[in-house]
Amino acid sequence: MDKNNQAHLIEGCRNNDSLSQMQLYDLYCKAMFNTAYNFIKDDDIAQDVMQEAFIKAFKKIDSYTGEASFGAWLKRIVINQSLDWLKKKKIETVELKDEVTYLPNDDPWEVESEISMAAIYKCIEALPQKCKNVVKLYLLEGYDHQEVAQILQISEVSSRSQLSRGKSKLKELLIHENYES
Repeated sequence: MDKNNQAHLIEGCRNNDSLSQMQLYDLYCKAMFNTAYNFIKDDDIAQDVMQEAFIKAFKKIDSYTGEASFGAWLKRIVINQSLDWLKKKKIETVELKDEVTYLPNDDPWEVESEISMAAIYKCIEALPQKCKNVVKLYLLEGYDHQEVAQILQISEVSSRSQLSRGKSKLKELLIHENYES
């Protein structure tokens, strides 16, 4: 869809036009479901969280300024809605104390090609909750540390150290997974 059509749909949503809302929903629902599912891991609940995020987005559409793409703005709402659901379920999402830690170079690392994506996702799910959220946002969703810190309401130092711990633990789990296969 070109930017003019999308801008027309967004304007329609600002005017509470249900057809525009449905078209925007159809355009983004699959990607936003995948984002919610990355955190929730339950089809029905992820669907509900995504629906609530769309409702919130349509109610707050006037706050969309166009500085970021609409998809990025909507994704932020879906992620926040997912994290809110996790918090309500009393899953720990507390921040580590800010601490100065030696962080190794962020060198890219490779995974054995025999390891499936399903195994990688399984290992990510086995990470401690604090690290898991940062790993998902940074590695899977592509946010930088400043954005991760803002979304999770932690410091950038915490984001970096949780990512470092998460990647180390993920490497261990992937090595273990590779030996078990």
